[in-house]
Order: sequence, then structure tokens, then C-alpha cells
Amino acid sequence: VQLQASGGGLVQAGDSLRLSCAASGRTFSNNVMGWFRQAPGKEREFVAGISKDGASASYADSVKGRFTIARDSATNTVSLQMNSLKPEDTAVYYCAARSPSITVIARSRFQYAHWGQGTQVTVSS
Repeated sequence: VQLQASGGGLVQAGDSLRLSCAASGRTFSNNVMGWFRQAPGKEREFVAGISKDGASASYADSVKGRFTIARDSATNTVSLQMNSLKPEDTAVYYCAARSPSITVIARSRFQYAHWGQGTQVTVSS
């Protein structure tokens, strides 16, 4: 699975952005998907994850209530709607996929088998 994240940019605090993750090669409808982010000098951290059928989602406490993850099987994409952005949300954002045999949303980056190139999100104060 080849993943490509897009939609990042430079915004002001309080603004919104919508990130998208597209897959090429084959569908990832059978994969649990996740969004992670990595700020300079910090570990890559879990942001949000979504189940194979899109019925379940999990969020980091720091983004709960502000970010929404969704998936669209018709377009083979996973999105991350980010509202009320804060300067501390500044990071490179990555989408990732778990192996098809896995059904659980994981919060550890080591449990995701496929990664896309990241997209930079910068939030100014």
C-alpha cells in the first residue's frame, strides 16, 4: 500500500485544515488507518485512528473534540478534519495503515505497517 498525505499548510490559531490520505496500488478498505504527527525534536505521536468499516474512531486526548477522522471507501481516502487549531498542533502529519489482518485501532506507531510521506501543518499564534 502506497500512502500519500496532503492538505497541510500555514494557518493561524483557531483556523481549520482538512488533511487527506490517498492510497495507490490497492484499496486499504481492509486496513485500520491512523494519523500521527511529529513535531521537531519530539517522538511521533498518535493523533487519531479509525476502524476498517469507519464505525469506530479513537483520538488522542490533546485533539479530542477538535479533530475528526473519517474514511471514504468510494474514493479510497482517509481524512482528518482539524478545527480550532493551536500552535502546539504544529507538526508533520503522517497517515498510516495497519496490516489487513489486524482489526484493532492502535496508538503505537510501531503497530502500523505502512506509512505515507508527511504533510506539514504550521499553526501561528
